Amino acid sequence: MQSLPSPDELDRLVDTTTRLRAGIESVITGRPELVRTSLAVLLAEGHLLLEDVPGVGKTTLAKAIARSIDAPVGRIQFTPDLLPSDLTGVNIFRAQTHEFEFRPGPVFAHVVIGDEINRASPKTQSALLECMQEAQATVDGRTYPLPRPFLVIATQNPVEMEGTYPLPEAQRDRFMARLTVGYPSVESELDMLDLQEDSDPFARLRPVTDAAEIQGFIDVARRLYAAPGVKRYIVGLVTASRDDAGLRLGASPRASIQLLRAAKSLAAMSGRDHVLPDDVQELAVPVLAHRLLPSTESRLSGRTTQDVVTDIVARTPLPVAEPVARARRALG
Repeated sequence: MQSLPSPDELDRLVDTTTRLRAGIESVITGRPELVRTSLAVLLAEGHLLLEDVPGVGKTTLAKAIARSIDAPVGRIQFTPDLLPSDLTGVNIFRAQTHEFEFRPGPVFAHVVIGDEINRASPKTQSALLECMQEAQATVDGRTYPLPRPFLVIATQNPVEMEGTYPLPEAQRDRFMARLTVGYPSVESELDMLDLQEDSDPFARLRPVTDAAEIQGFIDVARRLYAAPGVKRYIVGLVTASRDDAGLRLGASPRASIQLLRAAKSLAAMSGRDHVLPDDVQELAVPVLAHRLLPSTESRLSGRTTQDVVTDIVARTPLPVAEPVARARRALG
């Protein structure tokens, strides 16, 4: 069993993520919790789905995260005529050498931004989702590994649904979290006008870390301690979704794994070497809600899957606290 992260490792992680948050929040004003959850997904080596109406900053958030990391970025604008090879790359025949040369596509980057993923055909969506799940791309029968860390940030527009292909449940399950940006408050929108009246704050955004350091932080977050009670609490939340009368499809075992990993990342960003139930509760809605299907009664009554998850969290008993010192001794 791996040892817990050292205080120095956690301090470096906290310092870097604090600077990441400050930079991104200078572009996305008024939504600190959105930025915090996005970075937790990054450190949990997950993928992020941003779903909201046009013009609220989905693509801006994705670009801000990408620009804050000094690493190759792939940008894909999904359209109905986009082909899988436009994502993964193609083999080109070179007449000089009489050989095929592989030209990698935009998925061969550390951060991949997929804009309006629901506008592409299911075949093209599947090509990206295969890369997300397997961390590899297959072109003409040959498999190429993708770089690590590998983060996909996809946006989806829930309106203007004509000519779109909404992601089915099995494909939404590949995303660790789904976030909605939402409309800003009056104060935040006024701040936005002041910031962007005569300049673009995005142009001033500079990288504060690189891919190698992010990969190191991912490994640090994985080594955090999660008590057996916290793990039972996570499984309890996921199991409750499968038995809830307001749902016709509950969360998968993949949801349990990803909720634990995201909770570890959130705890690491707080400077702790152990997970608290508070970390799990904060991430329950973004990690679980998009994986669920409401029952007919829930839809008719206007009850969303977010409402169901909130109710499940409220009624699920919290685990009994375990002394952290005991955990440290057990892990050496």
